Amino acid sequence: MKESALWAPWEKINFAISMECQQLKQEGFVLDTSLLRRIDEARNQNDVALLHSLREELKTSKLDPSFPYCEPSSLEEIRDSRPAGLRRETIVGYESLEDQILGGWLGRAAGCCLGKPVEKWPKDVIEAYLQFYSALPLDDYIPAGKGFPTNHPVQYLFSGQDCARGCIDFMPRDDDMDYPVLGLVTLERAGFNVTSLDIAETWLNKIPIKLVFTAERVAYRNMVNGIDPPASATHNNPYREWIGAQIRADIWGYVTPGWPEKAAELAFRDASITSTKNGIYGEMFFSAMVAGAFITKDIEELVEIGLSEIPAGSRLSEVVKNTLVWSKSHDSWSDVWTLIDERYGHYDDVHTIKNAAMIVLGLIKGKGDFEKTITTTVRGGWDADCTGATAGSIAGIILGSDLLPAKWVGVFNDRLKTSVRDFEEVKISELAGRTLSLARESLNLT
Repeated sequence: MKESALWAPWEKINFAISMECQQLKQEGFVLDTSLLRRIDEARNQNDVALLHSLREELKTSKLDPSFPYCEPSSLEEIRDSRPAGLRRETIVGYESLEDQILGGWLGRAAGCCLGKPVEKWPKDVIEAYLQFYSALPLDDYIPAGKGFPTNHPVQYLFSGQDCARGCIDFMPRDDDMDYPVLGLVTLERAGFNVTSLDIAETWLNKIPIKLVFTAERVAYRNMVNGIDPPASATHNNPYREWIGAQIRADIWGYVTPGWPEKAAELAFRDASITSTKNGIYGEMFFSAMVAGAFITKDIEELVEIGLSEIPAGSRLSEVVKNTLVWSKSHDSWSDVWTLIDERYGHYDDVHTIKNAAMIVLGLIKGKGDFEKTITTTVRGGWDADCTGATAGSIAGIILGSDLLPAKWVGVFNDRLKTSVRDFEEVKISELAGRTLSLARESLNLT
């Protein structure tokens, strides 16, 4: 059995089966030790055909009956497992909507742009870099540099020159910005009864496969091969709980102001293309928070709104609740980060669980200050452009565009570049205006 030379290393069976073993363990499955031994031997020999066969054997693994979490993947079961909460609050009048929606788009761009150059850098490396370039406290975009002294075993090089301090003329292309555009296009075409198939059709029509990654790339390939959602999320997809769905959350909340339940439902339709369990919950949680940000500025209340749309017995619910508790008992965001890392650091740096915690931490310690929110979130590392984008989006809605600092959002000159066909360069204000039209429509839905 031959694998394509065009595939990225993480697409190939040798790496993917290792990730599948890790994912199954995290989901609470018991893996046969002899099977794991055979997998290790086959990986060492790079026996592709045997690894494919062994992956099929992994699919017979059974859930440990003592696994303490309840994590369904259907909307009906998720709703049956969620706590009580605010499902919808009527918004009277449209006066602040335009400003808040534009604030969300601009805040998302700023947080993404801030985190993009240090994406997937560890927290300690980010801190060393900022210290080396005299950029602490972080009060502007990250300065560009060619390197710096570090004892870290991997040398991290600055990337994303067009996101560096003093070099930004527009919001550069990033998948964190592609996805809200894709969601907007789908809603304009399919309406608020949008299905997973509607969203999938937009993907296949509007964005190249090479510009989506991990869970999204696997799902895309599955769909091209005739495997529709939700099977596209589960078929040979070891990245099904990674952050990909979570970064697609915002658009569903932008268009459903004050209606967290509907935002979470739309997010579920989207997440089901690529994700299961906590991968789905991450998108539902933050879409509900985004919808809630139109009606309250209280971060803790927003977190509770998000938690009310996901299973109370899930790992995501647990990490968010722990982050809330730890944030109350520790003044330093860095001390809370350490507790998160000690408990959940074994998850991959692009997994939903700990990145969701970092966003919540940034919002709590940001205390309504836009700059403090996005800089705290990004300094935590892991998938920093994704976390910065979501935190910036929520903070941007709460404050509205008029209150966002010009040094963070004025640099974009109202320009966004994307990989979405027909939207290669677009005005951010235009996207916000089209979003506003949908939001007004949703306010009249029953």
